[in-house]
Amino acid sequence: MSIEHLTLADGRVLEVSVLGPARGLPLVYHHGTPGGATPPRFLEREVTGRGLRLVSFSRPGYGDSTRRPDRAVAQVVEDTTQVLQHLKADRSLVAGWSGGGPHALACAALLPGVQAALVMAGVGPHSAADLDFYAGMGTDNLQEFGAARGGESALRAYLLEAGEQLSNTDAGGITNALSSLLPAVDREALSGEFGDDTAASFKEALRHGVEGWIDDDLAFIDEWGFAMDDIAVPVHLWQGELDKSVPADHATWLGAHVPGAKLRIVPGEGHMSLVQSGIGRMLDDLLRAK
Repeated sequence: MSIEHLTLADGRVLEVSVLGPARGLPLVYHHGTPGGATPPRFLEREVTGRGLRLVSFSRPGYGDSTRRPDRAVAQVVEDTTQVLQHLKADRSLVAGWSGGGPHALACAALLPGVQAALVMAGVGPHSAADLDFYAGMGTDNLQEFGAARGGESALRAYLLEAGEQLSNTDAGGITNALSSLLPAVDREALSGEFGDDTAASFKEALRHGVEGWIDDDLAFIDEWGFAMDDIAVPVHLWQGELDKSVPADHATWLGAHVPGAKLRIVPGEGHMSLVQSGIGRMLDDLLRAK
């Protein structure tokens, strides 16, 4: 694995991971919330096995990436642009899982050279009048976004406690800590390698604190900085029917508002199991669309 600390034009540092063939088309993967640059191993295998270069980075405030307070979702495009320039790549694919979904959509809307986008159980816009953001959401996320609506101080108090649980545990501890969000199929998905990788990702993301998590949540409930109508590239939306972290209504809303989007709601899958079991089909669809 290649982890690099890239200094950006404004002096911030971005923790970047690059895996796979040097000449492969980059697939920029936007991690979930919380998360870090190191992708799960099943994702690495599936992406690099298709000849793509898997590029990911810890969003500002996670891992070793310098915090960017009050960042909007759309500002991820500035960082992604500089990462791709560093790699001398003028074309890319983008993908985002969960909290990475809005960031992938921002790149689909605003980043030149994007050929197609994949959104896996992606968060919908909090401000949308025709989306009940909270319907079907598990208790942990209801409490988290409730704290976010109270502002940074209230959210920090909530996430410090949650972060203490998630940054110092194993897969079993994560399953217990997030029990309200995990149907049986997700608990099963976290029982093996993926559970170990998820625990490692949380530890990596939160090793210097919860600032990235705070800024993600505040960005989600604020205006994102782009319109769905700005998206002119193929978008594939995948969603688990049983998801209690990001309920299926979010994907349904995105499917109705992202121009030309192709939506698949998969019966019997949750937030974690959806991607673990279906990533190969998702990537094949994405590659056909580019």
